[in-house]
Amino acid sequence: MKKLIIFDLDGTLINTIADLAQSTNYALAQLGYPTHEEASYKFMVGNGINKLFERALPETDRNEANILKVREKFVPYYDEHNTDKSHPYEGIKVVLEQLSRDGFKMAVASNKYQSATSKLIKFYFPETHFETVLGQREGVKPKPDPTIVYDILKATKVDRKDVLYVGDSGVDMQTTLNAEVTSCGVSWGFRSRKELETFNPDYIIDQPEDILKIVQY
Repeated sequence: MKKLIIFDLDGTLINTIADLAQSTNYALAQLGYPTHEEASYKFMVGNGINKLFERALPETDRNEANILKVREKFVPYYDEHNTDKSHPYEGIKVVLEQLSRDGFKMAVASNKYQSATSKLIKFYFPETHFETVLGQREGVKPKPDPTIVYDILKATKVDRKDVLYVGDSGVDMQTTLNAEVTSCGVSWGFRSRKELETFNPDYIIDQPEDILKIVQY
């Protein structure tokens, strides 16, 4: 039986794509760049916002200076609008409540910057206890680097063999391989089942309640 479940945030616990798209398009438009359809952002997110901006910029303008300009426009806007259209996936809250009642520890590991990660968890899951909530932090490599998982293991004092990591992307699955923890891909997020299958995860599930079965192994 597992003791700790680590969740990715965007595309796993919460559908954030509309607010991410709206905020990135706002920043791009402010700087005179073309914007993108909301659906295309599903393939731009997952590696942190700087990588998102790099992918959103025209190829000829993808440099550090322009990425920082987009970030300067994006962050204040997103901080104000990141709960406009985002919402937890259907069934997630019920599963988190059940896991908590059953005594499982839970944590969040996201590539979203730390302040936004903390805000969204507090806003959408105010009654759920997470042992630790980690986003992308200054000086710490983003996923798929396993540092964020190691930091959670250290904080919770749980052995990696007792961990289930739940995420929706190849970045998440590579993180589990690098951290050597049990992997669970979810098909309801931003990326395809085919992408998840490429990494041969231990599990791929189609509905949140399936997590309740997996943690028993």
